Amino acid sequence: MTGAPDQLGGGVGFPFRIGPDGRVETSAGARNVRELIEVVLRTRHAERVRLPAFGAGLDELRSEPNTPATRREIEARITRELSAWEPRAQLESVAVEADADDPEAAIAIVHYRLAGAPASTRIAVAVPLEG
Repeated sequence: MTGAPDQLGGGVGFPFRIGPDGRVETSAGARNVRELIEVVLRTRHAERVRLPAFGAGLDELRSEPNTPATRREIEARITRELSAWEPRAQLESVAVEADADDPEAAIAIVHYRLAGAPASTRIAVAVPLEG
């Protein structure tokens, strides 16, 4: 597998949008995997009524201090939740550091590889914290 749409599947695009033809836009393949990773990372616990365990719940840490312990918790949540909810992405690394430009934020860098893909993909997410 190299991330071809027919091998990785697809679904509703994220963010949700309506195309020029009036239909809900979809995504497939590597794009769909990246979008689902963003959905997992941005979803609060219990936000989805029929799937309350879904999501990393990073918003729950918003009032926590920007300390090494909090950043380790972010890293653990990202690793656990992506492993559980996005099996098409093989996690290679998750690193969380203080944002050099904002003392009230951390930056999470996720490297993952699609099964059979020759190179890894990187996604960065800012996580607001107390400071």
